[in-house]
Amino acid sequence: MHDGPPYANGSIHIGHAVNKILKDIIVKSKTALGFDSPYIPGWDCHGLPIELKVEGLVGKPNEKISAAEFRQKCREYAAEQVEGQKKDFIRLGVLGDWNNPYLTMNFDTEANIIRTLGKVIENGHLYKGSKPVHWCLDCGSSLAEAEVEYEDKVSPSIYVRFPAESADEIEAKFNAQGKGSGKLSAVIWTTTPWTIPSNRAIAINAELEYQLVQLGDERVILAADLVESVAKAVGIEKIEILGSVKGQALELVRFRHPFNDYSVPVVLGDHVTTDGGTGLVHTAPDHGLDDFIVGQKYDLPMACLVANDGKFVSTTPFFAGKGVFEANPL
Repeated sequence: MHDGPPYANGSIHIGHAVNKILKDIIVKSKTALGFDSPYIPGWDCHGLPIELKVEGLVGKPNEKISAAEFRQKCREYAAEQVEGQKKDFIRLGVLGDWNNPYLTMNFDTEANIIRTLGKVIENGHLYKGSKPVHWCLDCGSSLAEAEVEYEDKVSPSIYVRFPAESADEIEAKFNAQGKGSGKLSAVIWTTTPWTIPSNRAIAINAELEYQLVQLGDERVILAADLVESVAKAVGIEKIEILGSVKGQALELVRFRHPFNDYSVPVVLGDHVTTDGGTGLVHTAPDHGLDDFIVGQKYDLPMACLVANDGKFVSTTPFFAGKGVFEANPL
């Protein structure tokens, strides 16, 4: 049996015990029945938890010690953790080849990983592209889903107008020619204002009903189910419905970005709901998986305006050099 390896970090816990005991039941029962059932234990010796632990002991690489010395410290720390966990597994009575485990940090294992990757490339199964990932600004590293911790937090939220590129076209879509007055906009709501510079589209749901609404002295497009809640949120009591259409009718209608010099299309996405906001979703393919998937479908450009340190790149209008969270109140 090949061990789906535990991580070489910290003492074992009940999850490790359950994993090893269930495997041990199979190995011992098959061995008792006369089968050759070797169990080769292993450990995963790479990754962020080990690096963070070593950082706490010796500091970040290239600060107090070199990157090569830091990697050696990580190797030594992982080896210590392997020995500690191995003793505990043996104490549990787990049958295995404990004198010859496989470690992902063994040089022969690393070499085989590179060889296998080479075969993957030769077979044409690997390509290079852009995709939004979880990113730690402190570590300067992408994070696996298992490394992301979620907590309830209060985030800033804003409503943002996207002015219509052609008010006449939209009036015709809603059969509202000559109705209402004032500027005409699509309104989105977001809890990540810092992603607005990367906006490349407005997503709506093809099956939802959308209304052109006279809201105060301007005309806005909102999901029908959210008109009253938006009016209440912005403190406007007098509203007038000028027209209604299904979202499908608005596909590819264009609106101006609120401050960048380009227009963005309306795109369709099943992830858009009326659970909150306006029913129109700010879409930045750089910064969200749903946005990215829709962006692939509509061939939306990716701006890549945020660098690895969490600051806007020098070509970003208004926010160049600022940290993403510094930009929120601006």
